Amino acid sequence: MLGRSEVFTGMRLSGHWDRRMAPSYSRRMLDFRLDHDLEVLRQRARDVAADGVARFGRHNDSWINGFSKPFAQMMAAEGWIGMGWPEAYGGRQRPPIERVIVAEEMISVGAPIAAMWFADRQMGPTLIAYGSEDQKGRYLPAMLRGESTWCIGMSEPDAGSDLASLKTSAVRDGDQWVIDGQKIWTSFGEVADYCYLICRTSADGPPHRGISEIVVAMDTPGIEVRPITDMTTNRHFCEVYFTDVRVPIENLVGVEGGAFTQTMRQLEHERGGIDRLVSNKALYELAKERADTNDPLVRQEIAQLEIGYRVGRLLVYREVLRQAPPGFSAATKCFCTEHQWRVAQFVSRVMGPEATLFDDVTKGLLYAPGYTIMGGTSDVMRNILGERVLGLPRGPRL
Repeated sequence: MLGRSEVFTGMRLSGHWDRRMAPSYSRRMLDFRLDHDLEVLRQRARDVAADGVARFGRHNDSWINGFSKPFAQMMAAEGWIGMGWPEAYGGRQRPPIERVIVAEEMISVGAPIAAMWFADRQMGPTLIAYGSEDQKGRYLPAMLRGESTWCIGMSEPDAGSDLASLKTSAVRDGDQWVIDGQKIWTSFGEVADYCYLICRTSADGPPHRGISEIVVAMDTPGIEVRPITDMTTNRHFCEVYFTDVRVPIENLVGVEGGAFTQTMRQLEHERGGIDRLVSNKALYELAKERADTNDPLVRQEIAQLEIGYRVGRLLVYREVLRQAPPGFSAATKCFCTEHQWRVAQFVSRVMGPEATLFDDVTKGLLYAPGYTIMGGTSDVMRNILGERVLGLPRGPRL
């Protein structure tokens, strides 16, 4: 039983009994409200997010479609990039729950945070964990100022969810790596300053061995970027071609040939975040205002979606507070992205024929099928959950 109050890495669960539930002891409830200082932070984030939308527009799925360097620098001025990073590397070393609160407010209203998102969410923490001191000094300060944008060179045409089968190669030639290959679905490839490249430095042994991570400046000769315009007219997805691209040996991050574990840890940052829950919440709020709440079925659907938001938020909190077992982010991603799909269906039904008109709302709805694909499909997530978390045996290959 929780005491009067329990603190878990910055989130306080206030244990005040709800006297309205008396006299039955079994029906007493705990109050899970956040501490006052966290609510103050939430309100400040809400105000800054609203200002960002007013200045730079509302963006569907803003963490991946809302690109604005000026707003990234506004976030930096608030100290909201690298909030949880160690102070030794310029971060604020704040409890992880604070970053979640800020990110939720930004994404929920469509504030354009994409220019700093990958650096803050993945690249910075990965360099802090595995990078050299020189790399940390070279790359982290610009991330913290909101000045550098990063893309991730991971998926390939024949190696999407099956990362171990990637073929993009980096061959050592003196004090340089020579990189050849192709990446696809590289978000921000056209505007990024750096690519965090996952590539093969050895073909010996099992496929998951011989994989390395290398930082590549996107203005290096031999890189060709071809933006992909999707059906929503967004262009953040890109094909990136590497032809005899030469980068310094010291751009290798971590252990040569042993980066598969590093990459899996990086994906933990990607899969269990609040962005997987509230990407289309702005559309949900819009539809909720227009929904016919005199209809009990509509009220029931809204109630189910509200429950989904609360369950999803608790799953994300478990991830950031490290209360979830290793690999559980796969379950968090499954639940949250499938919830976002249900939200899109609700918005479509509420909008009715208007949902067929090509406008900003429709563009957001068209994006919905991608939720359960990007970052690893739901089928792959369920396999990870079954095999790595639950320890279930693998079924026979068909």
